[in-house]
Amino acid sequence: MVQDKYITVTQLTKYIKFKIDTDENLNQVFLKGEISNFKAHTRGHFYFTIKDENSRINAVMFASSAAKLKFIPQDGMKVLVTGKISVYEVTGGYQIYVYDMVEDGIGNLYVAYEQLKEKLSKEGLFDTSHKKPIPKYPEKIGIITAPTGAAIRDILSTIKRRFPLAQTYLFPSLVQGANAAPEIVKQIMTASQYPLDVLIIGRGGGSIEDMWCFNDEAVARAIYHCPIPTISAVGHEIDFTIADFVADLRAPTPTGAAEMAVPNKDDVSHYIEQLKLRCDRLIKRHLEVREERLTYIKNSYIMKNPLSIYEVKEQKFDTLFDQLLYQMDQHIKNAQIRLAHALDHYLLKNPQKIYQERQKQLQEMTTKLYYQYQHLVVEKENHFQQLLSKLEPLNPLYTMKRGYAIIKKDNTVITSVSQIQVQDRLQLTLSDGTITTEVEEVHYG
Repeated sequence: MVQDKYITVTQLTKYIKFKIDTDENLNQVFLKGEISNFKAHTRGHFYFTIKDENSRINAVMFASSAAKLKFIPQDGMKVLVTGKISVYEVTGGYQIYVYDMVEDGIGNLYVAYEQLKEKLSKEGLFDTSHKKPIPKYPEKIGIITAPTGAAIRDILSTIKRRFPLAQTYLFPSLVQGANAAPEIVKQIMTASQYPLDVLIIGRGGGSIEDMWCFNDEAVARAIYHCPIPTISAVGHEIDFTIADFVADLRAPTPTGAAEMAVPNKDDVSHYIEQLKLRCDRLIKRHLEVREERLTYIKNSYIMKNPLSIYEVKEQKFDTLFDQLLYQMDQHIKNAQIRLAHALDHYLLKNPQKIYQERQKQLQEMTTKLYYQYQHLVVEKENHFQQLLSKLEPLNPLYTMKRGYAIIKKDNTVITSVSQIQVQDRLQLTLSDGTITTEVEEVHYG
């Protein structure tokens, strides 16, 4: 049959995929270009496009490979990728499955370093407001570094030479390799349990790979949260790590960290001597001032003639005593005068007179109230009669007395002749009674 020579799209796609997958030149491809349309899936996979001036290819980096990256890819980033070319059967398009990726022209670790530095800086871990001051005279110094090597020897010898009174505590840790960062974090947490005055964390110089454990995010956060003032002493003077930015103080070398951690004993001795001289001068001056004051007191008039104090006080006491007696006598005389006036008052001699005066006032007020009441009643009666005289002309009964009557038919008041017919029975209400009559004829005006 003619149709036997036709194949399906799926068969064609599978064939092309087979040809590409079996091509050794496409099983490992080293590709460079620019990232665009980057998308990080929630499951950890990366989907993006790699392009140059004229072409582009879709790219996929699964989570197992993406987790190994030390940086986060971004649109516009120039990269070098390693992967294989294959066909995605659903769309029939070819794409590269990326195993590894680095920035073009920049090392992978350096990219990760810059990204972590920017992240922690935005979070405020480098802010000077969080920096703790280093004690001027520390008694207990913790050291986190390798137990062997030049760094620990330089730190210990420097501290012993400059300030032998300080006690040192070593918290040994790896400072290089994949296991170094977790161990440094563990030793920082351990050192935090000790009553240390300062903590030195460091190692000697090296490449960025050698010192990478001090660029670890967990180490940076452990230093930030450490309650002990920390000094970072990683590498040589030109080397900076994330730990240097987070620590309370950065030293260019382990030896420099030891010099910053403790004072110089010679400087301390000189300072003590200066304090001693100042104290001697202050004490001497203090004694001189007190001696001058004592001499002044000894030569004063009072000290030479102490009885004069008593004589003055005795004379003042006599004066106050005489004033007190005079005031007491005056007070008694005034009280006696007020008592005499009270005894001579007419109320005490004739108390019934008060009752008689109040009784007379009551009778006068009662009489006055009665006359006012009578006057008010008469006034209101006259006013009432005046109102009645005004209402009288308005009373219907008053009108009826003059010969008028109210005519009703079936209890309805008649106001017009048109409401009456012959033989209707009407009720005529006069001023003194009611008449019932029958209509014999009706005349219209």
